[in-house]
Parts: sequence; C-alpha cells; structure tokens
Amino acid sequence: MRFLPVFLDLQTGPIVLVGQGELAQAKLRLLMAADAHVRWFATDGRYDVSGFDAASVARIERASGDPLTADLSNVIAILCAGAGETGHAVAARARSLGIPVNVMDEVAHSTFIFPAIVDRGDVVVAVGTGGASPVVARRVRERIEAMLPARIGDLAGFVGRWRDTIKTRLPDMPLRRLFWERVIDGPIGADVLAGRTAQADQALASISNPASFARNIGSGFVTLVGAGPGDPDLLTVKALRALQDADVVFYDDLVSPEILDRARRDAARVPVGRRVGKPGIGQDAIHRLLIDAAQSGKRAVRLKGGDPFIFGRGGEEIAALRAAGVAYSVIPGITAGLGAAAESEVPLTYRQEALRITFLTAHKATDAGNVDWSALTDTKMTVVVYMGITAAQTIREGLLKAGRSPQTPVGVFARATRRDAKSVVGVLDDLPALAAQVETGPAILIIGDVVARSAPWRNSNPQMNPEDIVSELLRAAE
Repeated sequence: MRFLPVFLDLQTGPIVLVGQGELAQAKLRLLMAADAHVRWFATDGRYDVSGFDAASVARIERASGDPLTADLSNVIAILCAGAGETGHAVAARARSLGIPVNVMDEVAHSTFIFPAIVDRGDVVVAVGTGGASPVVARRVRERIEAMLPARIGDLAGFVGRWRDTIKTRLPDMPLRRLFWERVIDGPIGADVLAGRTAQADQALASISNPASFARNIGSGFVTLVGAGPGDPDLLTVKALRALQDADVVFYDDLVSPEILDRARRDAARVPVGRRVGKPGIGQDAIHRLLIDAAQSGKRAVRLKGGDPFIFGRGGEEIAALRAAGVAYSVIPGITAGLGAAAESEVPLTYRQEALRITFLTAHKATDAGNVDWSALTDTKMTVVVYMGITAAQTIREGLLKAGRSPQTPVGVFARATRRDAKSVVGVLDDLPALAAQVETGPAILIIGDVVARSAPWRNSNPQMNPEDIVSELLRAAE
C-alpha cells in the first residue's frame, strides 16, 4: 500500500485550486459537495461559477496574483487541474512547503491522489488503485454504492447523536458495542434506513435498561423478501442486502438455487415450499418458524418467489408476526407477471388498446370455476393468470362462456426469466393445448390483444407487423 487513506477536515482551512476549464470545474464541484472553502487561481482568468448555488459561491474565493508567490501558510492542500506546466511548478512549491498536493492524472507530481468516493453523508467510502487505474476504482465504487443503503449516513448520524447518552448510561465498552450492534441490526436501525428517524428516536428513548437490551436474545427481526421471477440479477439491491445480513433464510420451492447463493454463506437455509398437488409444510407451521426464529434473536428472511404481496400470502405472515409482537419489514420483488411480460415484450397496457390489468390466481380447476369471468370480458383489459396451467381448460371455458372472443391472443410463459424459460402463444380457443406445450411450471398466462405485440407472436408471424396483426384479430372478433 503506497498511499495511506486519510480524511481531511476541510473546515480547518482553505483548499487551493489551480487550473481552468472543465477539469477545474469538476474538482470545484467535488470540493463544494464536501463544504470546502476554496481559493481558486484560474489560470485563464475565467472564474465561471454559474453552475453553483449562492451558498457554494460564497465559499469560493477568486484569488488574484501568482500561485507561485501567494501566501499558502494556512492552506490544507493544493489541487491542480487543467493547469499545465503551472501545475508542475505549483506542485514543486507545495512539496517544498510540506503542503499535500495533487496534480490531476499525474502521480509523479502528486503527494496524494483522489480516490473514487461513495458519499452517504456521515458515511464516506474511498476507493483507490494507487493512481494506476481510476476506471477500476470507479467500477469498485459503483459496486459499493449498489450495496450500501441510501440512508446509511443517516444511520451513522443517528448513532452519533445518541452516542454520548448511551456511553453515560452504559459505561462497559463490550456491552455498549453489543448494544449498538442490536440497535443497528434490529428494527430501530431498520426504521432509520427506511426514513422513519422520529420513530427510531422514540424507540431508542424508550429503552429503560440498555444493559438488558444489549443482552436480550429475543430481539430478532423478520424480513419478507420478494425474490423476483427467477433471474438472480432481478433481485433488488435491498433484497440482496437482507439476504447477506440474514442468520436464517426460509425459502419457497420457486426460489432458484442461484438466488439462494446470494445469501450469507453461513446463514441457515430452511425449505418451506408448498407446491400444488404435493405435500408441504402448512402455513401455520411457517408462521411458527418465523416467530421462533425472531424470538431467539435471529435475523430471519422469508424468501418468496415474485412479490410477497401478490399471491404470496405475505399479508397472512405479517399478521401472524404482528400478533406475536415480532418486528418485521417487507421488501417487494418483481412479480412473475411483470417478469414474464418484460422478457417476452408483452406491453400489459397499451394506449387505446389495453387500459386495465387484472391479476388472478387459479391453482386448480375449482379455483378457476369460482372466478366471475363476466368481469373479465372487456377487450381493453389484460388478464394475467398465476398458476393457471392445470386450470387452462376451465379458464378457456369460463372466458368463452362469458363472451370473450375465441380469437383473443393468449400467451403461456413458463419459468419466465430463467434459463429454461419457454413461451407459447396462440388464441384463447387453443389455450389448453398451448398450456400442455410448456410441460412444467411455474407459468403465467397472459390473455388480451397486447399478446399480439409480444416478441413470440412477432416471431411466429414475421411477415406481419404488430399493427396489422392486431387489426386482423379485431376484425376476426367482430
């Protein structure tokens, strides 16, 4: 490690900036974001501050004279950007005076370098490559930015505000460290990260005995996480963070191994899948597992395919957690219907053609038989059916009997976004035969004219454009 990462307190003195043009402007923007006071020697005499607000302009001193002879006695550091040979001379002077100096993209003339920065307020992460590859540093920064919660700085500030109070009430350092771990990893920390700072302040203030709180093993937490339709790259950043923080993951059968691999390596993994027609753990037993895990102090994740609140029984689970007094949060996922539509380019809504969407589930024929199909005959409505393969015949009969045209475009999208995804398109009259072609689920059925605008439909009718296809279908339905 050639360069030691340090953090300068920019409130203790000015930063000198020497240079011109966009390069100098870029450094100026960075310094303004850090609330620095800048003494700017514009080598071309142009002090363009039009892109800054009034508060920033007030912190920019338009220096006159020669930076090679100017008084630098109280300067924290010197930056040269777009300064040419003047920058080299300024760097030599800075070295002689023992002032840290950076000449942009010229390590040989610099005594420090600028890292790629992740700025989250009170939390700042610096990434450096010793000046060898700023692009690599930026790529690493992007990965870190994707992982860090947007309000992680708020969490650090929250802890900072309470630090002295808790130190007074809990002088034992190991116990105090455990206290803060439980705050940060528990529901109070989750409230701060969700923007509910007042609620977090109230919760922390209500802790009457910090020592007991620190030792309490019954302060676990449950997070309901939507795993998306199957492709692990469709996990949300927040879902990924929850998986990597979890002590135990309770997962459905529809969750792929690739998604499970994103969980923390030492997290326990407990299957709680319930598939149609197959034995599985009951919903009450799942509730008990979640409650027991939280009450033993664990950070539990309930990992569900798609979204927890779209045919995922997430509402029942949070009701059980509330009744048991267990803290929880919900992280939405990309539901399978949206994943299938995006992958196959089915526009679920389309101007003047599809104005409404209905989501329904049909595990089996009896479920489909209980649906009021008369409410689904509007030709400007797209119907998205979850788990509808086994009930395809009943769905067809219900819609036809209610008056939907047998020539209505339909698509069967099995295992959407996964490597073994399969799409079959046709018309409502042929729905059972289409469903049989995909072999196994899970599958989404999409019913409506917009299916004729999908990629599978275009591929099966390459000689026609989507507008002609839809017009022909409309004529056939009349």
